[in-house]
Amino acid sequence: MIGLGTYAFFWQHSDRSPEPLSLRGALEETRALDVDLFQICDFAPLEAMTDAEVHDAAAAARDLGVAIQLGTKGVEPERLARHLALADVFDARLVRSMLFSPASRPSAAEAEAWLRAALPAYEAAGVVLALETYEQIATADLVALVQRIASPALGICLDPANVVARLERPVDAIELTAPHVVNVHAKDFAFDRQPGWVGFTYSGAPMGAGLHDYPHLLRTVHPRERGIDEIVEHWLPWQGDATTTIRTEREWTRRAIETLRSAS
Repeated sequence: MIGLGTYAFFWQHSDRSPEPLSLRGALEETRALDVDLFQICDFAPLEAMTDAEVHDAAAAARDLGVAIQLGTKGVEPERLARHLALADVFDARLVRSMLFSPASRPSAAEAEAWLRAALPAYEAAGVVLALETYEQIATADLVALVQRIASPALGICLDPANVVARLERPVDAIELTAPHVVNVHAKDFAFDRQPGWVGFTYSGAPMGAGLHDYPHLLRTVHPRERGIDEIVEHWLPWQGDATTTIRTEREWTRRAIETLRSAS
């Protein structure tokens, strides 16, 4: 299924927007785009919500017919337990995370121990934990960790854009992770020369206009055949003013949805 994530509304959620979009607003925008899935990913206001506010947000998603996935950073036991509890409220079947959080950088052995302790509860609840590919850990090491633990509730969230910062090739990350992918972050990316030809900027691009060989991902991972959700995100640079940036963000979202729906 094609879904949207909070990173598709990055500037609309931010305090640089004249009227920052609420979570309910993002859910309503998702429904208006005829999309049935939303990933609440790294969304700070969720962490601060009261239990009543969380239940209200979950009820709004159900009323709109939008399924929910969750996303956080880190694998500390209390974090994983908290997001499993949130998954129960939202009827979410997937939680995306990363090995490191702003507050914790566990060793490989410590992260593995934490995951082994947390995953039986995820298995019992029917919730999958998806660890994202990113530059702070080699893709081969992430795959090896998932293979060692060998839990049906543990897989990989594939974001090929992230691994470039580790000097890994996106196509290599796709091929290495393919058997273990349970979630895809779908965005395009490109390099642009800095003014004066003194380096490059690596950032987002409209879907289909950048360097991401998305057809290769589809051929290799087979997300549609395997029931793996594709979550639209953006790395949209600030466009000089809020009106232009938010308009561009919305245009990128519409283009991404259209491109993914037409891709095969």
